[in-house]
Amino acid sequence: MKKSLVFVFKLILAFIILAVLYVGITMLLGTINDFKPEEVIELEVEGKAAENVVSDTFLTFANWNVGYGGLGAESNFFYDAGGFLTDKGKMVRAKKEWVNKNIDGALDFIKNNQADFYLFQEVDRNSKRSYHINQYDKYLGILPGYASTYSVNYKVGRVPLPILQPWKVMGKMDSGLGTYTRFSPNQSTRFQFPGSYSWPTRIFQLDRCMAVHRFQTAFGKELIVINTHNSAYDDGSMKKQQMEYMKNLLIEEYEKGNYVVVGGDWNQCPPYFKYDTFSKGAGGKGYSQLNIDPEFLPADWIWAYDPVVPTNRKLTDTYVKEESFQTLIDYYLVSPNVEVVSVKGVDQDFQFSDHQPVMLKVRLKTE
Repeated sequence: MKKSLVFVFKLILAFIILAVLYVGITMLLGTINDFKPEEVIELEVEGKAAENVVSDTFLTFANWNVGYGGLGAESNFFYDAGGFLTDKGKMVRAKKEWVNKNIDGALDFIKNNQADFYLFQEVDRNSKRSYHINQYDKYLGILPGYASTYSVNYKVGRVPLPILQPWKVMGKMDSGLGTYTRFSPNQSTRFQFPGSYSWPTRIFQLDRCMAVHRFQTAFGKELIVINTHNSAYDDGSMKKQQMEYMKNLLIEEYEKGNYVVVGGDWNQCPPYFKYDTFSKGAGGKGYSQLNIDPEFLPADWIWAYDPVVPTNRKLTDTYVKEESFQTLIDYYLVSPNVEVVSVKGVDQDFQFSDHQPVMLKVRLKTE
């Protein structure tokens, strides 16, 4: 009996030592290999755009966080449910057939919703969570006459979450912003947002950024198109830093006389928009969402969104229309010299992503 107890004790001790070694080595390798992009990186332009100069005054945009093909209606997500050490019974990676279905849904959306500019977020290029399918190339492949850029914001050799379930971790990440345009940009640049999480969270989190594209117009000014994906899992302090960083660029470009259109997943509601518009009583269930400061920019700048179509649903559980918390965090910001003609959310019932697309039509003011 005594020998049996000693054996069990040694077995437990060995397990604890192995677990500590695993966590320690994982953190060490993550720290050594942490992706640390420079603040400003020039982006490679791929594909061949149909036009070199923006000569149209009317332009259309499609903005969508495609959820890396892994967050359709069937999915929940362990991290949104508070999972870190374990998956808490939630999804870490979607089934391959779900991923294929979601990517096909994005391809159908592109085919059925023509736009001059597609601003996509969470586009995987080579990630374990989406079975290493190059979604960025797939979307460009059905857009003849378009140029594109890829701005990486999630590059990790191995995301070891959930920590205590190494056999089902998220794994390798290569994901970012995919921008597709019918016009050839004069310059495309990745700007790294300021702020970071504390260690060790920062080594496995996204490196948030915006992709800034410059286009020559026939009206003597440049069109600045920005694809952005702001922080999600923070207390608001990082979002504030990112917004201030973006603000400086916006004001500078507008003061030059340039047109500015920003689209993306802001991870915050527009000024004054009630976060629980589509899910009353959400605060009582622990849900909330920050708003962008109404004083962020002068009043003649326009926040363009469709107030009757939610753009995001939370992933604590699979999607149930009448139960899932829904809000609005995907939209556009345009400068005063750009007229918003129409803006419309595309209600897909969250079948292909935890976000829904938003279409925008604008007119560039030439007088």
